[in-house]
Amino acid sequence: MAEEITLTIKNQQAGKMKGGYPLITKEAIVNIQDLKEEGSLIRLVDERGSFIGRGYYGRQNKGYGWVLTRKEKEFIDFNFFEKKISSALNQRAIFFDKDDTTAFRVFNGEGDGIGGLTIDYYGGYYVISWYSEGIYQFKSTILHALEKLVEYTGIYEKKRFNTEGKYIEDDDFIKGERGEFPLVVKENGVSFAVYLNEGPMTGIFLDQKEVRKKIRDKYASGKTVLNTFSYTGAFSVYAALGGAEKTTSVDLANRSLPKTIEQFSVNGIDHEAHDIKVMDVFNYFKYAVKKQLKFGMVILDPPSFARSKKNRFSAAKDYKNLVKDAIAITETNGVIVASTNYSGFGMEKFKGFIEKAFKEMGRKYKLEEEFSLPSDFKTTADFKEGNYLKVVFIRVTK
Repeated sequence: MAEEITLTIKNQQAGKMKGGYPLITKEAIVNIQDLKEEGSLIRLVDERGSFIGRGYYGRQNKGYGWVLTRKEKEFIDFNFFEKKISSALNQRAIFFDKDDTTAFRVFNGEGDGIGGLTIDYYGGYYVISWYSEGIYQFKSTILHALEKLVEYTGIYEKKRFNTEGKYIEDDDFIKGERGEFPLVVKENGVSFAVYLNEGPMTGIFLDQKEVRKKIRDKYASGKTVLNTFSYTGAFSVYAALGGAEKTTSVDLANRSLPKTIEQFSVNGIDHEAHDIKVMDVFNYFKYAVKKQLKFGMVILDPPSFARSKKNRFSAAKDYKNLVKDAIAITETNGVIVASTNYSGFGMEKFKGFIEKAFKEMGRKYKLEEEFSLPSDFKTTADFKEGNYLKVVFIRVTK
């Protein structure tokens, strides 16, 4: 690991960082030429030389590194990482005690004090995600701290710092016992088959647990449900268990068919009673309009960016039109579940897209309830972008 270097922060950004903002942006750095080796420890000062904080250099799509402490006499060493991880584990103690949930987030980046690092728990296994080469340089120290604090069956990793933050294909097993997959975990009593060594994703997005539960417990009963961008069908499984009349899962990826069948099967649901379609979601909307199909619930959970042969989607530019597509095939008094994980805008702007969509369609609506990240995905008010999840339940009234 390289020696600590002093990084000067422009005065206009220094105040914000002294106030708690943890991200080191390219635009804020005066002597950017001094950044050579990712993983370098950084001492941050303002243009007058006053201490701001201490952190590390690690490039990811968000910035050039993270502030880890604002205490001048606190150093980034084994004790620092052990303290942060221990605190995070203590705050998740309630999850470790639950019998009906065995998969959740243990450490959530800057929310727990170390930007660029997340740790998830899957029924005895830990999955560490590294979001820059910089944080990856601390791998042995972080592993040592984690091993000291927890009992585990095995540990896996996801290296998320290839070009444009993409996953690096590799054997993700680190140590312990290799898992036998699928590993079946539980979430609110629902079973999910997960794979910890099969690419960047495991088979379930843990940040949607409260939304899925709400669909099952309050909204799904008696409904025909369309689940778009369905991935492995988690929303469809919850809807079916909540008494949905029928679910239709639509995703462009070929893997979505066998993966969704598997998730239905581990929950004892007959997948043949439901529709699973491998096709472009936007083409499905056109098909549904042509066939005059209507649904009692439409779930929209697109990636921030998506591209197929004929269609491109950007949450920042196209979410309003996606809502319009959903309105066209939602029954009166039906519900649209609109979700986005795009961090570039907040909840109010998101609601603005919804309002414009209904106005342009000449329809009326009522906002039933909204969700952001669950409690295990800890965030900090100093970094609002970290609370990226926005979900709104919308009732189409007329």
